Amino acid sequence: MFKSKVVGFMFFALLFILLDVYTWQGVRVLIKNSESWVKKLIAIIYWGYSVALIVFMGLMRSSKLDLNPITIRFIAGFIFSIFIVKLLWVIFLILDDGIRVIKWFWFDITANSKIQGVESQANGGITRSKFLTYLGLGVGALFFGSAVWGVFKGAHNYIIRRRKLKLKNLPESFKGLKIVQISDIHSGSFWDWDAVIKGIDLINEQKPDMVFFTGDLVNDTAKEALPWIDIFKEIKAPMGVYSILGNHDYGDYVIWDNPKEKLKNMELMYQNHKQLGWDLLLDEHRVLEKNGEKIAIIGIQNWSEKGRFPKYGNLEKSIKGLDDNINVKLLLSHDPSHWRAQVLEKTDIDATFSGHTHGMQFGIDSKFYRWSPVKYLYKEWIDIYSENNQYLYVNRGFGYLGYPGRMGIYPEITVFTLV
Repeated sequence: MFKSKVVGFMFFALLFILLDVYTWQGVRVLIKNSESWVKKLIAIIYWGYSVALIVFMGLMRSSKLDLNPITIRFIAGFIFSIFIVKLLWVIFLILDDGIRVIKWFWFDITANSKIQGVESQANGGITRSKFLTYLGLGVGALFFGSAVWGVFKGAHNYIIRRRKLKLKNLPESFKGLKIVQISDIHSGSFWDWDAVIKGIDLINEQKPDMVFFTGDLVNDTAKEALPWIDIFKEIKAPMGVYSILGNHDYGDYVIWDNPKEKLKNMELMYQNHKQLGWDLLLDEHRVLEKNGEKIAIIGIQNWSEKGRFPKYGNLEKSIKGLDDNINVKLLLSHDPSHWRAQVLEKTDIDATFSGHTHGMQFGIDSKFYRWSPVKYLYKEWIDIYSENNQYLYVNRGFGYLGYPGRMGIYPEITVFTLV
């Protein structure tokens, strides 16, 4: 997001300071009638946390804090949760201030000197201001509790989703073919070995004919995957495990000392896929034949319609030389925005398998209604879409990034049957 570490630090530090200053007004309302020593103690804790947060951010940005990656993930998750609590609280505080401003203008216009202030209290009840302050804090606390649950329970609450893909030109030999898709492993974020192993066991229990992995093996650097190689290489399928790269796999979010270091990182990424036994498709395709009938598996490097994500992929290159007589083509493309931009109605690709969005790891995901903030960024952001006999499936992801958990939108193992 920011190429300069200093600029990035200053931006987020200012953001947190402004948020703390505003929410402090709400804290003052809550402790208004408390003893003076209680007020001082709360002030020390409140502003002490704020100072500690700025110091922590500064040390992290300057790479002077040597902590275990798992510890960093949990600290980041806690900071994120507190930030959202304050953000939700600010909404109610702004609402209260908005009411104050409106009434102030109204009183000024009507020159009604008999009405004093906006904190009128009927029959000894709670004031509107204090009610909104408590309500905002309650909503924030509810979110915080959900966030904690999302870390310790939701992060590895693997859901198996089964979908049938009806392909009009599917060869007889491939009817009933079972494909498992996983996406967005983000191995640098994992903190529970046993839970991840159970997820791998769930994949193998589906007895897939082939497996698709649609990108983001790591968060930032290829070495994050090394401790997990022996675990993920247990994923087996008789017709192969096919993989592609996601936007996080290129090392673009790291400030490297020199170009050679980034190149070495990419070489290690390629080696990771090789050690896993996965067939990494870099703008290329594979043709599978059974009883003389064929289907094509196509894999493209990351390509996004969104400007902030890279466009490394070359779809034209990936299908070059592909036999026109192959009637079924399956595409692995990490970013779902690629489908509408280059695939839909522009190619004869039958189904595209994507990931990337994670469903933002937060939202509502039911049979009747789905919502997440990410839907305002991506038209296709979760589950299955179909237009003109072409499919797109957006996998919810196997891992997590940033916030080390999931609320409402859980990690996914998708099982497709071709019919």
